[in-house]
Amino acid sequence: MRLDKYLKVSRIIKRRTVANEACDAGRVSVNGKVAKASQEVKVGDILTISFGNKEVRVEVLSVKETAKKEEAAELYKYV
Repeated sequence: MRLDKYLKVSRIIKRRTVANEACDAGRVSVNGKVAKASQEVKVGDILTISFGNKEVRVEVLSVKETAKKEEAAELYKYV
């Protein structure tokens, strides 16, 4: 699954366009490398997202095309 879509489905970032812009600005990295929005996300990847002066690190637990609001938190865990 594309990185920008995963960020939206997992509700880490609310909208896909915002996720796309964050990737383009270099604020998202996968396994320590700055990632483009089109990069594929796999189970076990570590995502690092910079929000201003705050940094969030999550591990991908599962990849689904769609997820309900209650299921979204089960797609990742904070590291």
